[in-house]
Amino acid sequence: MRIGYFGGKINDGTVDDVVAEAAQAEADGFASYWAPQIFGHDALTALAVVAREVPRIELGTSVVPTYPRHPMALAQQCLTVNAVADGRLTLGIGLSHQVVIENMMGMSFDKPIRHIRDYMNILGPLSRNEPVSYSGDAYSTHASVNAVGAKPFSTVIAALGPQMLRVAAELADGTLTWCTGPITLAEHTIPTISAAAEAAGRPTPRVIAALPVCVTDDFESAKGRAAKVFEIYGSLPSYRAMLDREGAAGPEDIAITGTVDEVVERVGRLAEIGVTDFATVEFPGNPDEAEATRAAIKQLL
Repeated sequence: MRIGYFGGKINDGTVDDVVAEAAQAEADGFASYWAPQIFGHDALTALAVVAREVPRIELGTSVVPTYPRHPMALAQQCLTVNAVADGRLTLGIGLSHQVVIENMMGMSFDKPIRHIRDYMNILGPLSRNEPVSYSGDAYSTHASVNAVGAKPFSTVIAALGPQMLRVAAELADGTLTWCTGPITLAEHTIPTISAAAEAAGRPTPRVIAALPVCVTDDFESAKGRAAKVFEIYGSLPSYRAMLDREGAAGPEDIAITGTVDEVVERVGRLAEIGVTDFATVEFPGNPDEAEATRAAIKQLL
């Protein structure tokens, strides 16, 4: 299981802060650096800058919402970033949430499965530097992109429910999950996507699991902090469904907290159920916890 780092500076720092965070992740030995696309800096633009300064680590988005971006435009941007990154880019995409797409952006969140299938039937060929000729209900595209020097890029889909997991298996290279605990990963996510990939004659999919992590001797304080920091995710329908599957009241119940040994054991156990990549989301309460958390995760590198 590869160990990656889920960055936070993209939303609460400068672009220079993002570069410094990615550089530290590379220096610490992490296999990948994931930049979320929320309401801060544009993740792909920032990763292009990171790619110039940080030469070795895999760079990924976690995740770029699809509805606001035409698949051809996104493919063109990704090929450009991947030319800078010398092939290190993994594009993570997702539907986002109805409250974001409709209430905030004023766009339709209609028929999300149809949307993502049409989207990937266009993005897929373009991501491989192939022309596309596709007519769908949500999107139709007959074109190609010529980004000189750009290598093909990999795509993973933020897939939680069974229909999205099947799309990820059939049309992408895997999935990237959040707020999905180990029971749900073992009993739902991994079996569903693996069976769909096998049925479609596709390679074994990548399963990238992101979870909050904190080494602490004050468990109750860490649990309370997780409940506050990640509170919003407990109310978004797609994440709520995963928490309910897990039997979790909120994100605080799937956070990986405890002593160094407990954290190392719990993260390591994810490999046994088929997680191919773990993306650590650190949420320390003080500098000592920050240092201890990073040291624990480095034991797994």
